[in-house]
Amino acid sequence: MKQALRQRIDAELVAMYPDEGGGFLLGVHDGAELIVYDVHPVRNLARPEDRSHRYKMAPADWMALEDEAEKRGLTLLGYFHSHPDAPAVPSDFDRENALPHFRYLIVSIKERVPVEWRVWLLAPGRDRFEEEMLHING
Repeated sequence: MKQALRQRIDAELVAMYPDEGGGFLLGVHDGAELIVYDVHPVRNLARPEDRSHRYKMAPADWMALEDEAEKRGLTLLGYFHSHPDAPAVPSDFDRENALPHFRYLIVSIKERVPVEWRVWLLAPGRDRFEEEMLHING
């Protein structure tokens, strides 16, 4: 992932604070690597009183973004979202709503400052996440 994309994600998530923010990671599978070429924020549809600890999106957003990615020769690689004033570790809610093979980038935001980035993949038994490496360059 390019540094400019990281900055876009940080800016989006900080703007949503103290609510959770999120969106999709678009890119390609290049052998064993996943390369993120673009990010697309999506509106949080969780109830206002839940937005500080929940993030929900409209299925229509998902479908539209799949179509857009395909037109651009990309795929939906995963999803990013913030954990305001909490660690960048998946919650039970995250696990229960996760999709296999999707990467989940969680960014911990503390007092409007991104402090931790971690990437997760749902384990085959759906009982836990496994952490993956993220490379930021250029």
